[in-house]
Amino acid sequence: MRRFLLIALLAAGAAACGPSAAQTVRYYEVPKGGHPHDVAAAPDGTVWYTAQRTGKLGVLDPKTGKTEEIPLGEGSAPHGVIVGPDSAAWITDGGQNAIVRVDPKSKAVRVWKLPEDTGYTNLNTAAFDGRGRIWFTGQTGIYGRLDPATGDMKVWPAPKGRGPYGITATPKGEIYYVSLAGSHLAKVDLDTGAATVIEPPTPGQGARRVWSDSTGKLWISEWNSGQLTRYDPATGAWKSWMPPGDKPRTYSVWVDEADKVWITDFAANAILRFDPATEKFQSFPSDRPGASVRQMLGRKGEAWGAESATDRLVVVDHGAS
Repeated sequence: MRRFLLIALLAAGAAACGPSAAQTVRYYEVPKGGHPHDVAAAPDGTVWYTAQRTGKLGVLDPKTGKTEEIPLGEGSAPHGVIVGPDSAAWITDGGQNAIVRVDPKSKAVRVWKLPEDTGYTNLNTAAFDGRGRIWFTGQTGIYGRLDPATGDMKVWPAPKGRGPYGITATPKGEIYYVSLAGSHLAKVDLDTGAATVIEPPTPGQGARRVWSDSTGKLWISEWNSGQLTRYDPATGAWKSWMPPGDKPRTYSVWVDEADKVWITDFAANAILRFDPATEKFQSFPSDRPGASVRQMLGRKGEAWGAESATDRLVVVDHGAS
């Protein structure tokens, strides 16, 4: 049964949003009650999502609208999901306090639990470095690293305590994370694991997610300030932009293959696309109230998100960005 809705939308025509441009938005219903949190477009054309409330990894076939949900283990509450260098789904599972891998073909589930003395960490998101190791964050005040080849796992206390949230790898394989409660950016030493705090110019901004573009510049979504901010590690320069609308609440950030930046604004109930060249935003509001799109990911020509409050996935078909 095909369970999706196709809608052609025009980007918001307000002056702050730049010129109107036709885009196609599709919605896919997923099993009720899962509250999909994060989403990742898989290499085989399917789309993975974390069904946080039911402890499963969802697999959507966009061609048919059909979904399959894979149980991850007792007590599972998955938060983030990314595509690994092995094309598998890699999940940060807050309920199991573990890193989880799901094989894309066999659907086999493998679990690496954090050391028992670590305690509950409220695992958030993950990214692979250039050496094939997966780094992860925990909001209770930790970050860590797993080497899947050896099973070696290390966990470090964050230098400023609670808050580690979004994390990203640059094209060079460097790792940076942001702290929501700590309102800062941090760079991780891949050899020692030490994290160096980099303070943004806006105090208390609530840095929530971070993503690298193709040049290694870092884009940060600021939950408290509402800003979209860019940091250039090569020069140390910062620059911020305020999305249109009243008191934005910028949650996610993702950069597509053409270095256009995608964010979600909870206040506007919308996905936004930002063009750094023109410094203009385009808005794609949801057709349902309170959609709560959290992290976005995508592939060429497609920007994917999960509407955690409506039990739907959403994709903006933007073609050549």
